[in-house]
Amino acid sequence: MSLDPEDYKEPRCPSCTDFYYPDENANVSFIPVDRVVDRLDTLLSHNDMPAARRHLEYWLSEARMGGDKRGELAVLNELMGLYRKMGLKDKAFESAEKADELVKTLSLGGSITAATVCLNAATVCEAFDRPREALERYSEAKSIYEDFLPPGDARLGGLYNNMALACVSLKEYEQARELYQKAIKIMSALPGGKPETAITYLNLANAAEAQQGLENASEFITDCLQKAENLLLDESNALDGNYAFVCEKCAPTFEYYGWFMTAKEIKRRSDEIYERT
Repeated sequence: MSLDPEDYKEPRCPSCTDFYYPDENANVSFIPVDRVVDRLDTLLSHNDMPAARRHLEYWLSEARMGGDKRGELAVLNELMGLYRKMGLKDKAFESAEKADELVKTLSLGGSITAATVCLNAATVCEAFDRPREALERYSEAKSIYEDFLPPGDARLGGLYNNMALACVSLKEYEQARELYQKAIKIMSALPGGKPETAITYLNLANAAEAQQGLENASEFITDCLQKAENLLLDESNALDGNYAFVCEKCAPTFEYYGWFMTAKEIKRRSDEIYERT
């Protein structure tokens, strides 16, 4: 009978067990994920998408060269959203596909990380007119989030809001309304959650118009717009990059419904924040 090395070799000391249990991270050069995300947030607060792209693509390359698969996955999660915002369809789907592969490689199926990948991939599908596929990915994320996250977690609120958008695209209005109400319940209870709650009220207005028509839904739409306006103009809001981004995205909806003064005011606030930062 032949002997394997572990049958006769001993570790140099009792704590030196790498010989028996090789450290899979021994030759990995990890990227500083927290610093990468912090820098990304700073660039996005300046609305500098090209710089944000260069930043993330640099660290994606570093993660791959260093064999840091978890770091690579973290960067891909951010890139999915950035490419989506920039309208880079092929890049966004390529990132989603690679992220799915890494979830399998790292045996992360069923984890919060896997759910976040599903959520980000779903937003890519939704943005590029694949609502049925988006809803399937949202459902995957929902089953995991609801099992592992507290009921009031902001990530659930974001999921419900985004999932409802796919439902509206598929004319599943009742499910969309239920999801929007869940999102409002969560986001309105969170510190600093007013801007995100405002977004959901505007989405509710759009859904009502899609289902009932502008005239039939006019009273409900007005109520949603009033609530969204109150939330966005509330003096307790932090005048930061996130607030600027939300105001910028909400302004066209107010303008569409004829609330021109509100649209002008929140766009002014958004521009001032971007100029200041």
